[in-house]
Amino acid sequence: MNFLEILRFAVRGLTANKLRSALTTLGITIGVAAVILLVAVGNGASAAIAASIQGLGTNVVNVSPARGGGQGASARPLTVQDAHALVDPVGAPDVKAASPVVNTTATATYGQTSYDISSVAGTEPAYFTTTNRELAQGQLFTAEDVTAARKVVVLGPTTAESIFGTVDPVGKNVLLNSIQFTVIGVLQAKGSTGLQNADDVAIAPISAVQNSLAGYGSLSQIAVQATSADSVSLAQSEITAILNARHGIRLGGTADYQIQNSEQLLATRTSATETFTVLLAAVAAISLLVGGIGVTNIMLVTVTERIREIGIRKAIGAPRAAILGQFLAEATMLSLFGGLLGVAIGLIGSRFTISGIKPVVVPSSILLAFAVSALIGLFFGSFPANRAAKLRPIDALRHE
Repeated sequence: MNFLEILRFAVRGLTANKLRSALTTLGITIGVAAVILLVAVGNGASAAIAASIQGLGTNVVNVSPARGGGQGASARPLTVQDAHALVDPVGAPDVKAASPVVNTTATATYGQTSYDISSVAGTEPAYFTTTNRELAQGQLFTAEDVTAARKVVVLGPTTAESIFGTVDPVGKNVLLNSIQFTVIGVLQAKGSTGLQNADDVAIAPISAVQNSLAGYGSLSQIAVQATSADSVSLAQSEITAILNARHGIRLGGTADYQIQNSEQLLATRTSATETFTVLLAAVAAISLLVGGIGVTNIMLVTVTERIREIGIRKAIGAPRAAILGQFLAEATMLSLFGGLLGVAIGLIGSRFTISGIKPVVVPSSILLAFAVSALIGLFFGSFPANRAAKLRPIDALRHE
């Protein structure tokens, strides 16, 4: 019996019970689709985070309070004065600008509309340049607004639309935690990473935010702009020297602040999303394993139902290799069909945005998932196929 005849018998066996064959492929289909789609989601999240961080600029350094409080009771909070001290042509020639930032949340109210803003930032005008935030309409607040603690605010596009809908927000008054602020501008869209929406923000003078919303505790961060991307390392050294002196950090002591540039932040976030992607792929791989077990069960049932057929074929001269090949071919064809269908579903599903993340398909995941589906057919189909091939003709013919 040649290879084509083995395939012909395998196809005939599969089409004899179409519903069972379809249900058997379902587990493989789900597993392959899950591998492709979940890896694409993880890769898409990583790409979105990378784009978001790179969008801040390659010459941005963030200074934030240290986790755990640095030197304990002697730890000092980051202050506005710390931020201003970093802009020193003599002590920090590689620092172009430094903006103190206080982050909080607030409920915005306009007419009958109420909206919870996920990030309200109090800062200074240089912050917009440092973080590459540009205006879509209106204007930004000025240093004079900060000095006078004017209650003016610039909104992200998501925030503006959520509060005002189709109404032009510029010039309108909005209540932030029942405190009236005047909207003077709307930022251009930067998009969402899926983990944080950069457009759901409100930015106001730091003096107004501290007076009305956040209080006068430690700064959330200091956004520092180096003179160029090549001078980031020098700027970090200068920042460290100035803050150590201001905070009384001795040589070898533990700092009460931490410094990260965009490359370090990107490396940290990328590592986290890679771990996340591996976990998703592992979950999807379990689906493939379950599908393989399903193939084994169904093929065992198939062999049991066709014992007399196997006995007749062996009695008229069919070799063991032909029986083994037929049932292996059936299991493999089921897995391959399920794999192809899973690839199609995975590719279609990856065209949709999932939880704010645009999936990015990894070609290697398609090849790997499809290859594994074929191997599953061979591996999990080998036991029932071998069982069928070992049947003695006389025992098979006596089977009821």
